[in-house]
Amino acid sequence: MQNNYYCLIAGLPEIIIEQNKLSFSLSDFKLELKNILYKKDYKLIEYLFLTYDNNNVLNLLLKNDKPFGKSGNFSQADIESAIENPYEHPLPVFYFNTFIINYKNETKLNPNLSWENQITELYYNYLVKIKNPFLKDWFQLELNLNNIITAFNCKKHNIPFDKELIGDNKIAEHIKTGKSKSKDFGLSDTFDDISYIHDIFRILDNNNLNLSDRKKNIDLLKWKYLDEKITFKYFSIEVIISYVIKLRITEKWIKLDKKTGEEMFNKLLKDLETSFEFPEEFSLNYGKK
Repeated sequence: MQNNYYCLIAGLPEIIIEQNKLSFSLSDFKLELKNILYKKDYKLIEYLFLTYDNNNVLNLLLKNDKPFGKSGNFSQADIESAIENPYEHPLPVFYFNTFIINYKNETKLNPNLSWENQITELYYNYLVKIKNPFLKDWFQLELNLNNIITAFNCKKHNIPFDKELIGDNKIAEHIKTGKSKSKDFGLSDTFDDISYIHDIFRILDNNNLNLSDRKKNIDLLKWKYLDEKITFKYFSIEVIISYVIKLRITEKWIKLDKKTGEEMFNKLLKDLETSFEFPEEFSLNYGKK
């Protein structure tokens, strides 16, 4: 049976926003959720932060002296122990240990990929198999958009993209075959039921957009996708997952570009103001005898 979080979702504006600015960092919000959510639901939130663990594992293995990211699920001590002996001190997410062992043995599961793309592929292969349909679909969207954007940019600059694409799902395999010479690799016709494929190519092929505007529009595409997916979800864990993702987008833009950050913040605020309103059908019979 699904858990509902009426009080948490109703209180999101007070938790996240203070005096018209973000009062919580993404990592702070994660800790807040840990104290509130049921354990199995918090596990779903942790999936969203594995990308930070990817960076930490990679940076420590490569010894590139980059600061340790605090937003991940695992401490620096945990990762260092796993790197030192992945058999005796493995991380609880198995693909990290696979990656660490392969890196230390100088072997790759996919020899065509860089080490960065290697851990990213392991990451997505792991995430697209999780049981929660909402989150599974979200990671599939991320994977597909990343592959489409990579292939589009490589094709534009005459760079081979066969060693840059991640995963082996239908969209990745379709692009790799290279049968279509069209700008969209024939994806729009082959997968005409997936609306975001049409949307992403409209963004990528718009020469009136600069790089920053293109990235902003891609994030807005993701935002729109989330809004559509949580329709009729109301007080579910999926709504909270959606806002964690939106908060991540907002926090990123606040750091990158003040104007765009403010736009994303205002959009997040508007969403928060309406997220806990009961749908009209809930109150159709209210007060009737």
